[in-house]
Amino acid sequence: MEIRTLAAIVAGKAAGVASRVLGRGGGTAVAGLVAERIDPGFVRRLGAQAGHGAIAVTGTNGKTTTALMLSRIAREAGLAPLHNRSGSNLMRGVAALFVQEASLGGRIADAARRLAILEVDEATLPLIVPAVRPRVVVFTNLFRDQLDRYGEVDAVAQAWARALDDEPADMTLVLNADDPGVAHLGAGARGRVLYYGVDDTGAAVAGDEHASDFRTCLRCGAELAYDATFYGHIGHWRCDACGNRRPAPDVRITRVEQGEDATALRIVSPAGELRVTLPLAGLYNAYNALAASAGAIALGLSADAIVAALDGFSAAFGRQERFRVDGHEVWVLLGKNPTGLNQVLRAIAAREGRKRLLFFLNDGIADGRDVSWIWDADYELAQPQAEWVLAAGTRAEDLALRLKYAGFGGDVPVEHDARAALRRAIAETPPAGTLYVVPTYTAMLEVRELLARRDGSARHFWEDA
Repeated sequence: MEIRTLAAIVAGKAAGVASRVLGRGGGTAVAGLVAERIDPGFVRRLGAQAGHGAIAVTGTNGKTTTALMLSRIAREAGLAPLHNRSGSNLMRGVAALFVQEASLGGRIADAARRLAILEVDEATLPLIVPAVRPRVVVFTNLFRDQLDRYGEVDAVAQAWARALDDEPADMTLVLNADDPGVAHLGAGARGRVLYYGVDDTGAAVAGDEHASDFRTCLRCGAELAYDATFYGHIGHWRCDACGNRRPAPDVRITRVEQGEDATALRIVSPAGELRVTLPLAGLYNAYNALAASAGAIALGLSADAIVAALDGFSAAFGRQERFRVDGHEVWVLLGKNPTGLNQVLRAIAAREGRKRLLFFLNDGIADGRDVSWIWDADYELAQPQAEWVLAAGTRAEDLALRLKYAGFGGDVPVEHDARAALRRAIAETPPAGTLYVVPTYTAMLEVRELLARRDGSARHFWEDA
């Protein structure tokens, strides 16, 4: 082990401890940032110790949940995952994971049983592929998100294609067949491609969603047609001009039954038929489970491990996570872009009864400075059942205006402070009632910490996903 790598570990661990002691966070980024500054090859050196190699998960929505599902599947299969479960998914976050797991002597414990499960930011994929040479890369979907940082979806799709130009021939791509922007990556693949998708058209929605991001064929530029649409531009798509169409999925959901708090799935795959009762609501979580199942199959993990992990799954932090506060149930559902937020709103609307809703809108770096996307989200989905609503966050006034136009009333109350907003919303929630909190990313981290302290049973997000 090189001296600078050992120095990177020591300095990274010290930075992480300092961050936690000073109350600046869990050290899930700064530890890796320091380590990389000292040793630019740090991730490559430490990642090479994982005896079962690496799997990367990237995409706009669902990365954290899909990676957590894969981590649980790996444990059920008898492996010891190396997982950046805090959601810190830039290169510094991956480096921080290895700082945490490495001894001061530079060794990863139980290395022979280790599988690196890496949640990766869309723009970080070009750095991860050459650094860790993953056995498998799972792509969830591609939607508009943080336009000021990523640009339009076409730019992200092109960056992904360039990142895979020099992919190892033994690397498997696991692609969402129902997303034309993701499925397109299979055309130039050098190695194995495993497609996944939903065949059950009974889960389709009527009409075309406002948040659709891919309307034209990436091969010829003509307008795409759909035989079924599940959400956004996800569905059974085709181009009548050039013949480009949704690939036949290798791993597919043939039956989905959606309930208020759970989703029953029948999955047909090369590993056999899987019957799963996922304790999460929403078709978007069915896609997360499908992506995780396809990734696990690409790794050669057993069907029994997949079913056991998904049946017993609990939500990732801030993604349908539930807290008990003063006798109230508080349900936190991250909504950070138009398509993701629409799915959250559908999940809320599917539950019976009148709703008390607390929406947060922040414009931090991790949220994206441009908040105009809220006008492409369909807040109207939740309006008919809304009994009480509060707009909160750094851009609360912008959000209140959007809610006014969605029909929530002409005087939506506003609160900038997260602690005050939670206190006010919980006070407005009747005993044994449910409060639905829908925050953007940075607001979710703050809200979750506040709720975890009041709940008394939940850990920090960087300790327990």
